[in-house]
Amino acid sequence: MSALTLLNLQDSFAVSKLPADSPIPAWATSGSLVSITRTRDELSIVCREEDVPVDVTCCERAWRCLRVAGQIDFSLVGILASLVNPLAKAGIPVFVLSTFDTDYLLIKAESFEMAVKTLHDVGHHLDFTTRV
Repeated sequence: MSALTLLNLQDSFAVSKLPADSPIPAWATSGSLVSITRTRDELSIVCREEDVPVDVTCCERAWRCLRVAGQIDFSLVGILASLVNPLAKAGIPVFVLSTFDTDYLLIKAESFEMAVKTLHDVGHHLDFTTRV
């Protein structure tokens, strides 16, 4: 796997869980990154931390986000492995989101600097100059 370029999303994010039959709340639908997934067991929402009301009790806050730059062809293999395996070896947990175009790594704020160093040390490029 060749080196990837990772972009830093500027916001702080939260991962929330609501009951499966909950309507999609208005607070969950704006920002630079929103992911809403409904299963028979839950409604999972990733959005800006500042948008989540304080009364949402099942919520993990203080996530930072790296986005793989560009579009990833569906035929490519090992993209996520090249990112999460070094982080796992370093003991850094991640929450991964994938879209049609690319992948996102959410990393707890307290582990973010170590994650950036770890990814850089294995050859990935971190672009903190591009605002996303």
